[in-house]
Amino acid sequence: MALVVALAMAATSVFAGPEIVDALMGGPKAHWRAGTAPPAPPPVLAVMDTQTPMPTESGVSASLAPLLSARGLGPHITASVVDVSTGQSIFSSEQDAAMTPASTTKVVTAAAVLAVRGPAYRIQTRVVAGAQPGEVVIVAGGDPTLGVFPTSYYPGAARIDDLAAKVKKALGDTAPTKVTYDVSVFSGNGIAPGWDSDATTGGSGAVITPLMTEGGRTKPAKYSDRYAQPDLQAAQAFAKALGVPTNAVAAGTAPQGARELGEVESAPLARMVEFMLQESDNVLADALARQVAMAKNQPASFEGAATAMKGVLQELGLPVTGYGLVDGSGFSRNNRLSPALLTGILAMAARADRGDLHAIFSGLPVAAYSGTLSTRYLKSQEGGSAAGLVRAKTGTLTGVNSLTGIVVDVDGRTLAFAFMADQTTDGNLAVIALDRVAAALAACGCR
Repeated sequence: MALVVALAMAATSVFAGPEIVDALMGGPKAHWRAGTAPPAPPPVLAVMDTQTPMPTESGVSASLAPLLSARGLGPHITASVVDVSTGQSIFSSEQDAAMTPASTTKVVTAAAVLAVRGPAYRIQTRVVAGAQPGEVVIVAGGDPTLGVFPTSYYPGAARIDDLAAKVKKALGDTAPTKVTYDVSVFSGNGIAPGWDSDATTGGSGAVITPLMTEGGRTKPAKYSDRYAQPDLQAAQAFAKALGVPTNAVAAGTAPQGARELGEVESAPLARMVEFMLQESDNVLADALARQVAMAKNQPASFEGAATAMKGVLQELGLPVTGYGLVDGSGFSRNNRLSPALLTGILAMAARADRGDLHAIFSGLPVAAYSGTLSTRYLKSQEGGSAAGLVRAKTGTLTGVNSLTGIVVDVDGRTLAFAFMADQTTDGNLAVIALDRVAAALAACGCR
């Protein structure tokens, strides 16, 4: 019966007029009328306009200074505002001061790794033959995003089961019997100086190892618990995919000249940087900082990464006064950066000849819309007028609040800003105060 009705309706739709079809389908007839198309919504960031007048220092100061003295920001806040098209500073307050940056550190990590590796670079994880038939060695390359969950937490991540399938195919009739994991590409401690005691257990970070699955997460959630030994867990997950028991997994090194059995590659570096900035992913940030160390022939450790990143910034001609990083994530309270360095990076990344750095902008969260700004700028009294207009990286530690990004003001000038407060006592008030400053900059022609 159902089939007969369906065939009858199909025939009617072919041979009957639209009124009969509408009546049979129970829907009203559409009436199309000519008219004026609605205007297109404004872009989140308009095309940079270099013809409109640049804001004046006095105008910007008059607009921002009262807001920067808000009680929520505490007694010490530094600031830098730069006109992107000219690189000229139009407002500053201790812009070269060495401040605790919190997660705005990730802007520095993004710039350094994009500059030395390039946006198309992919991190490899390889498997080679071991010393005896059936023995395999998984050789870590520093990719913390390897997928094991049914849906990988990191978009475009390489997967452990795909790697295992390649190895099985390469082994042919030889059954895998043992898995060795080689993590010698990284060195030093997996926990940075200045990390809080819950840094690797509170869901925001993990011990940094070159072999990890899902950033060390035990569950597919942003703030999931992390494995105490991410490299061992990842090797065991690989062994399970091969059909090797977990008691046949051990740390070691790959034999020289060993035959490759398979490899997988991470998402392109540009996508990893975007995700790192959007979600403020600490594990990904510290793994990418080590890529800078590897590219600059430094030890792939916290210390080597910090040294390498400083060298890259100097090569780019950026101001490193006040630079004193100890990690790439901003998790450490020992980190130091200046507002001028952050605005310098953003101004450089906007240049047409620095396409390698453009992923910084596509990765910055958008006010009231994405990433760590998705729940901010939602109320008028909390900077709501700048919803969709501000792109910025947040930074938060207890007593530390920072915000750095870009905005197009009402006249069409693109401005880079960095505001950093290191003696806040109420994090919620500090966040609102910073958002109001950025919103004022967006609304300010300031001449």
